Formats: sequence, structure tokens, C-alpha cells
Amino acid sequence: MSGPGSHDFVVRDSRTVYDGAILALRLDQVQMPGGRVAEREVVEHHGAVAVVALDDAGRVAMVRQYRHPIGRRLLELPAGLLDGGPDEDPLDAARRELAEEVDLAADSWRVLADLALSPGFTDEALRVYLAQSLHALNPAERHDEEADMAVEWVVLDEAVTRVMAGEIVNATAVAGILAASAAITNGLALRDPSADWIDQPTALQSRKHGDA
Repeated sequence: MSGPGSHDFVVRDSRTVYDGAILALRLDQVQMPGGRVAEREVVEHHGAVAVVALDDAGRVAMVRQYRHPIGRRLLELPAGLLDGGPDEDPLDAARRELAEEVDLAADSWRVLADLALSPGFTDEALRVYLAQSLHALNPAERHDEEADMAVEWVVLDEAVTRVMAGEIVNATAVAGILAASAAITNGLALRDPSADWIDQPTALQSRKHGDA
């Protein structure tokens, strides 16, 4: 038996038990250390992007959006799924979401953080960008939950305070706000928007487009 950290978790069998619009549920039979084969449930999900749009006054553009699974509105960053096909560029998706949700464009883009949102059961991952040098666009047409979204501008330091007070709980917003605050406070160098994204999900996109 090999030592800890060296086992190759080979998938012995795999089957899809649910294939929906935004996720699929896959059952994998995985070889464990010691020889046992264990079943692992994997939720395949589209990747996603989110944007910390920071204006010259140090304010972040946020949206208050109804989230049905928890039954209330949350204060969040502009964000959306990478559901435009396998070749969709995450930066293009981020630009689209910024325009569609808060009617903004940005001249400066950098990567703040890459997140594996719940790697114990899903491949869902998200890239958070920092967008600056903002300018306004004509209002976009919005539908369903997005038609009810309200835009709120929150000073970055106040957003951090609201995270720590439990008032901002969306995981993406928490990570993006704290990352932006750390980067700006400490003068950290951020990655180019085209930087490699190791954990960007591909399984669901391949399935939807007939490549799986």
C-alpha cells in the first residue's frame, strides 16, 4: 500500500442518474486506498464568473437578488453561469454579466480569486474578477428573478464589515469582497484575466454539446 498523498483514485465505473438544465448527477465507483471501491456522488455544474466592480470612490456594485432555495433576497456580486458553450471565454462572460445585471462596463480587468465552491460533492467552480475604470451602459432588459434585482453601491470597507457581521453571506460575494480588500490594502499583484483556470468545469458543458 502506498503512503498518504500518493494513491491514484481510479474511477472503475460511472453512470449518470440525472441530467437537468443546470446540473447533472453522476455516480462514480472509485478505487480507495487499500483496494475498496466506494461510490461517490458528483454533481456536475456549469462554471461561473463573478465581478467585484469597484468605482473611483471605492464602492462596489452589488445586487440584491431573490434566491428561491433559501427563500430570501441576498446581497451579491454580479455573477452568472458559463453556459454559452465549451468555447465561452470566462472574461467575456464576466463582461456580459456586468452589463446585464448592473449596466456597467469596465476598462480594467484582473483575476481576484478562483473558487472550488463545494468540492466534496460538486465540480462547480467560479472565477472572481476585479473590474475597475467603470462606465455606465444603457439599461438592460431583465426577466424572472433578475427583473426584481435592485442595485446597491457599497463602500468596500463597509462591505467587509457587513461580511463579518453576517449580513453578506453569499459565498462568492464573501470571497470576492475579502479578496478585493486584501489586494487593495496590501498592494498585491493580481493575475491577468487570461490566466489559466485549472479547475474550470467542463463535464456538463461537454455533455450538453454532445461531446461526452
